[in-house]
Amino acid sequence: MCGRFVLMSDLSVISDDFNIQEVTYDYRPSSDVLPGHSVAAVIRDGVNRLVQFRWGLIPSWARDPSIGRNLINARAETLAAKPSFQNAFKKRRCLIIADGLYEFLKEGKKKISFFFRLKTGKPFGFAGLYETWTSPEGQAVNTCTIITTEPNDLIRPIHNRMPVILPKEKEDLWLDPAVFNQRELSPILQPYPSAEMEEVSPTSPADFSKR
Repeated sequence: MCGRFVLMSDLSVISDDFNIQEVTYDYRPSSDVLPGHSVAAVIRDGVNRLVQFRWGLIPSWARDPSIGRNLINARAETLAAKPSFQNAFKKRRCLIIADGLYEFLKEGKKKISFFFRLKTGKPFGFAGLYETWTSPEGQAVNTCTIITTEPNDLIRPIHNRMPVILPKEKEDLWLDPAVFNQRELSPILQPYPSAEMEEVSPTSPADFSKR
């Protein structure tokens, strides 16, 4: 799964790396992004926009917004079949921006944190889905989930899942609203190559801001 990540890159770096034409909110870096927090995401509706979502997807049809606590991740293997995700998979895909992610290894009652990032040090995009839920008071709430897949060789000793990190050459396909065929989209939801990532561990979210 993916339950904690980091985004400390400058807005100028994100804008260049993801070809952002419009920023729709007051972007703020964070050394500790958790479920329920705001995240920076890229969507495409004519141009690439940097938008803000709340992490934990609330389907548009949900009666209780607390369902979002259980939908922080979506398994790549079952996206097309799950009612919570199938429509977003076709119509509402995004990139959730990060600099690195944490996975946790249980040792008895303790959890040891491991931090993973790209060797380039650049920000990257998790494959994500988003929805807009309307509260009984009429307030629109924009939420998202991070797609997970089998772990690569680097993460496998720590956890049995990892978030889908999209290679640069696949980002346009993922964001393209004209693409909705599962046969085109599912094959790109693969483990990111181990050789292009590195582990910086053990550590904690609080340590990252000191680097």
